[in-house]
Amino acid sequence: MASALSAASAVGSEVFAAIALLVLSFVVLLILRYYLPLRSTPAYVLVPIFFALWLPAFIVLLVPIDLASSAATDDVAARGIWFPPRLLLVSWRITYWLTFALTWFILPILAEYSDAGYREPRDRVMYSLRQNAQYQAIVLGSGILGLVYYFITYGFHLVFLKGVVMALAYCWGLFLAIYLMGHGLVTIPRTLFRNASISGRLRRLQSHAPKLYERMEDAIMNLEELEVQVSELSKRKTGTARNFQEWIEELADMCNVPESRPGSSMPRIGTESRILPTVITEKYMADLTRQLDRARHARSRYVDEWNLLLLDASRTQAILDSAASKKLDFGSATPGSSFLERTTILNPYSRYVYHFHVLPALRVFLAQFVGDPAQRSPSLDWRKGAGGLCWQVIAALWIMYMCAAALISMTEVKVWRGRALVRRNTAYESGFWYASYVARLSVPLSYNFMTFLSPTVFMKTRFYDFLGQLIDFTPLGNWFDNLFPILVLIPVCATLFGLYGKVKRMVGFDMDLVDEEENETGYGTGSWREGRALIERELNGTSLSRREAIIGGSAARSSPILSVPAARREGAPQPRSPPRPRHTGTTDGDAEDDNFFTSLGHRMKNTIDTIETPKWFQEIGDGIKKPKWLGGDEEGTQAGSSSAAGSGSGKRRYISRNGYQSNPAPDETTTE
Repeated sequence: MASALSAASAVGSEVFAAIALLVLSFVVLLILRYYLPLRSTPAYVLVPIFFALWLPAFIVLLVPIDLASSAATDDVAARGIWFPPRLLLVSWRITYWLTFALTWFILPILAEYSDAGYREPRDRVMYSLRQNAQYQAIVLGSGILGLVYYFITYGFHLVFLKGVVMALAYCWGLFLAIYLMGHGLVTIPRTLFRNASISGRLRRLQSHAPKLYERMEDAIMNLEELEVQVSELSKRKTGTARNFQEWIEELADMCNVPESRPGSSMPRIGTESRILPTVITEKYMADLTRQLDRARHARSRYVDEWNLLLLDASRTQAILDSAASKKLDFGSATPGSSFLERTTILNPYSRYVYHFHVLPALRVFLAQFVGDPAQRSPSLDWRKGAGGLCWQVIAALWIMYMCAAALISMTEVKVWRGRALVRRNTAYESGFWYASYVARLSVPLSYNFMTFLSPTVFMKTRFYDFLGQLIDFTPLGNWFDNLFPILVLIPVCATLFGLYGKVKRMVGFDMDLVDEEENETGYGTGSWREGRALIERELNGTSLSRREAIIGGSAARSSPILSVPAARREGAPQPRSPPRPRHTGTTDGDAEDDNFFTSLGHRMKNTIDTIETPKWFQEIGDGIKKPKWLGGDEEGTQAGSSSAAGSGSGKRRYISRNGYQSNPAPDETTTE
């Protein structure tokens, strides 16, 4: 009878949980739609990524429900949302093992399958299995060492073997979460605080523009080289190329070189023998397809980042200029804007007040709130709250903040083989990879959040009975739980005190984990003045890329426009620089050498080179005659003088052709 009443009283919580799951499903679909086109994306991509995002969201919802269900109170109404013990245990088992399977097997295999480059599904599956076998061999080798230690210490027990596997997966995910979350705990409040300054935000955007523009151009040039290679391959009609004629035609249709960039499809004499192998094999075609697909997505990534930077810089400049008129108007929305961006609610004056006064103050408040260590630590007195609805909401928000800190670090710390999330054009392999790490980090962060609470609270939960006991059983898991609050300080201090920048300058590697906002002067990335001129040229439609886009006409979907056409504001300055930023001819690792003294040396050298040689220095030696015993005579002297004058004038002509200022020497008069 008591169990029937308990099950009946949980109907309201179960209905609420079902509605919450429907809402989460709708939110996950919106996220997928933002990064992937739902209609053209295959089902084998959408379904696993959907569950890889939906299951972590359900875990965030399930942890507060588990805490409320295990609360020591007889008042059922004060528990908030709760489940019966059996339903809670089944939910944890299904959620955990589905997440485990997606993380370690399904998503990695599908990621390599989508990035294989082969045409036939069987060849793509074999390629994916070979690539994953290498990674799984490394993981299995590390796991065997742990199993040997476990068998020697505790003996062989099948039940405890499951605990070792779960503890190893938990420790690996928690180790990765320590770094990512520690980086994000500093990045989020610092970004909010820095963006509160409108002029500082504009300056950082301008400083970042030259480096981003160069990366975009490099990605475009890399794609053009591959397209030229495909174009040369399509001209080969004999030999082994005949066996892959349909494959080559598909690559040619994918490139679309004549329509997108006519200049790139110009025939190059003598280049076919250098860029194409003598024998065309299936492995070569797969590698070329894989490189072409990666290059196309890399171009889309940097083009998208460049467009967002232009839009953000234009809006920030408009906010800064509205201080005089007290009116703010962003102009007409771009064709790719969302419904919310096209909706106009505020008038120009209220929009100015919101963006110039309210939003910066709100950012400062949020930066202080999330950056306060006392506010950050989830010191929840669950015994007093008895697992009420208010405490459940607070717990869910803290878990979401911990996950957001880790996931933001994954998008900002770009050391993941060029993987990135691009709006409406994310590569399938990148989508699988990011989804796998979202699922991988959810369980360790959720359980570690519970360990922040009192042991009398989280040890009564079903999550602890299912996972916590097996983790605490092994010394490795217990050691990680005890040292997690201390180890998280390592990435926090590294990000807070700029340790990444010091390591980069010491080692010389081009690590994208360095916070570029610390580089206020812009050394090595182009100064903010170059970025300002570059952004102005793009917004005004006078840049070289914009002119090429206009000449080339409308491009296909695979070739997005390089710049966002925007309405020119009144009083906008005219472009004052060449169409491309300055190239120093150095690599990213040597870009730090371009400091103040190097720039000063370049200017002094250019100044000295433009100084004209004095006339008295040019005429030295004209009056000296060569002795006769050396073969000199009057005619030879005159001929030598004329040849010297001719060579001098030739030098001056050479200097003039190379852009230096030089005045022609006056004509010499001949005395009778």
